[in-house]
Amino acid sequence: MNGANGLDVPLAFARRMDRIDGLAHYRARFLGTDADAETANPRAYLDGNSLGRPLRASAERIADFLQHDWGTRLIRGWDEQWMDLPLQIGDDLGLACLGAEPGQVFVGDSTTVLLYKLARAAVDSRPQRTEIVLDSDNFPTDRYVLEGIARERGLTLRWIDSDTEGGVTAEQVRSVVGPQTSLVLLSHVAYRSGYLADMRAITAVAHEHDALVLWDLSHSVGSVPIELDRCDVDLAVGCSYKYLSGGPGAPAFGYVKSDLQSVLTQPVQGWMGSQAIFEMGPGYRPATGIRRFMSGTPAVLGMLAMQDTIAMLGEATIGAVRAKSVALTEFAITLVDDWLAPMGVTVASPREQTHRGGHVTINHPLMREVTKILWDNDVIPDFRAPNGLRLGLAPFSTSFVETYDGVAAVRDVLRGILLGQSGVAESARTEAGQRGRPGL
Repeated sequence: MNGANGLDVPLAFARRMDRIDGLAHYRARFLGTDADAETANPRAYLDGNSLGRPLRASAERIADFLQHDWGTRLIRGWDEQWMDLPLQIGDDLGLACLGAEPGQVFVGDSTTVLLYKLARAAVDSRPQRTEIVLDSDNFPTDRYVLEGIARERGLTLRWIDSDTEGGVTAEQVRSVVGPQTSLVLLSHVAYRSGYLADMRAITAVAHEHDALVLWDLSHSVGSVPIELDRCDVDLAVGCSYKYLSGGPGAPAFGYVKSDLQSVLTQPVQGWMGSQAIFEMGPGYRPATGIRRFMSGTPAVLGMLAMQDTIAMLGEATIGAVRAKSVALTEFAITLVDDWLAPMGVTVASPREQTHRGGHVTINHPLMREVTKILWDNDVIPDFRAPNGLRLGLAPFSTSFVETYDGVAAVRDVLRGILLGQSGVAESARTEAGQRGRPGL
């Protein structure tokens, strides 16, 4: 892809890809992009897999909610629309990108709380079993929650030793599940490497031993196609502030397969999950259906923003989103191979697109220092210990030129450090001038 000066061909490619990109027009809907002159615009935002950009429509929706729904309807809003909002949004999310029929998804609580509720419900449904299967490189919260449940219930954790540059395979799951397995908890896309697990195959392996499977979808929802119903998944959770752009701390979502809803008993018995919410009776009687997995009062304001992204997913289709995600990550890996590999950078994500989610992790001993300098200069990737820099490429809001600029900035900063410089040096400014874009 390199031209004579190593710049012209990949930049021309990025510009051409942006021109033919069928999702390019969605970028203008986000605050802070180059199409938005009213807000600060980072040179490259490459952390959409941790916190998505906000949508203009969401800013308007929240302002309108404060002014009218909350401001004028006040307490009446609960009866008029808010009470059912967690279930309505859940159904919309299920149809747009989870492959879940209505009545199986709800919004509420944090990912941590939902992991606890569904995992506890799962192990309690198999009281004679003594083991939980999980992997060593899953996101810390997932591991910590299960460590606590194992301690509460006197269970044994069976660990899969997962590769930090790969992920968990069906063969690894097969080697540890057995007649004592009550639950298997895994992430669909590994938070560190971006490895995309084979949901269908792994779920089938666990079911051979009648174990339940709980999938963490936090790094896959809104980025890769998910087919919960077709894969016969039992339980799933995921956050809404990454690719769904729900905003910092927006509530998570939970999925419970329809035929398990009357079987499982969730451990956090709150008024919102009771059969007759406003009777306020002396004892708890669980509601029927998915509502029984809710607990406390829904965070209505926190649920508003994700609705706009869910609507976009329904409009554009998750298939189109996935196609662009693959193209963006392929482009990023090509740039890393051309520019960064000669400086000792390695790709810590799967190169096969069928095994890769929506982000790419690259490793080098200096990546912590590189990330700090980049952030100070308005280029925003993500760092993951010990040596990983993550390029989170959100298909709706990330352009190919932005990806080009971001990887070029990584190259310039790393080169500067290796040469004993404190920044990207005059060469970066000269280089940027040659292509008519501002230097770092």
